[in-house]
Amino acid sequence: QVQLVESGGGLVQAGGSLRLSCVASGHIFSITLMGWYRQAPGKQRELVATITSGGSTKYADSVKGRFTISRDNAKNTAYLQMNNLKPEDTAVYYCNVDEMKLAWRTIYNIWGQGTQVTVSS
Repeated sequence: QVQLVESGGGLVQAGGSLRLSCVASGHIFSITLMGWYRQAPGKQRELVATITSGGSTKYADSVKGRFTISRDNAKNTAYLQMNNLKPEDTAVYYCNVDEMKLAWRTIYNIWGQGTQVTVSS
C-alpha cells in the first residue's frame, strides 16, 4: 500500500512561517518528481513548487523568494518551508508524486490528503 501523508499545516499570522512535510510510505525503490500544490476555496488547484530527485527546483512566481522546497531521498520525504506568509497563501496544500517505482510496478500521479494552511491578516 502506497501512501503520501502531509503534515505541518496550521494557523499563522501574516509574516509568519510554517514547514510542511510529505512522507511517502510503501516498498519504494525511487521517486522522480515531488511537488506541492494548493487549492484555495473557489479556485483551481495550482502548482506551488516541485523538486526532482536530483534537487532541481521550480516555483510559482507568487511564492518565489518566500518558499523553499527540499527533499530527503533516503526518507522519501519532501518539505516546503514557507516564510513571510500572506493571507493569499491560505489554501489546502497537497503533496504530489509524479512517478514512484515500487518492487513490483510503477505508479503515477499520487496525491496526499492535503493539509490546511490558514494565514490571518
